[in-house]
Amino acid sequence: MDKDKIQHKELAAGRWAEMPLALQMLNIGSEISRANRWKSKGNQNQVERAVARALELIDLTIDAQRGKHSLKEFARMRETVCDYYLGENIYNSTGEIIQRDFDMFMPGTKKNI
Repeated sequence: MDKDKIQHKELAAGRWAEMPLALQMLNIGSEISRANRWKSKGNQNQVERAVARALELIDLTIDAQRGKHSLKEFARMRETVCDYYLGENIYNSTGEIIQRDFDMFMPGTKKNI
C-alpha cells in the first residue's frame, strides 16, 4: 500500500485492526454502496474513487485478519470488486450481488457475524 496515497490514515495507523470483522465489512460495504450509486448515475470518475477507498479498506482488512481467517475469501472479494467496477466483468457480477455480500453484516440480518 502506497503510504502517500492512503485515504484512511487513522484507520491504517492501527485503528482498523482493532475493529471487529463485521464492522470492517460494513465500512467496505459503505464504499461499495457509493460506487453502485455513482455507477447508476454514469459517473465513472466517482466510481473509481469509491472503489479505491473500498480496495484500501479491503487491503487493511487482509492485513488485520492475517492469521485469524482464511485470506482466500478476502483476496477473491478484492478481485471481484476490481473486475466488476474497473475491469471487464468476466465473473458476470452485479453491484447488487457485491453489495449483498456486505449487507449480510448489517445488524438484524440473519447471517450477520
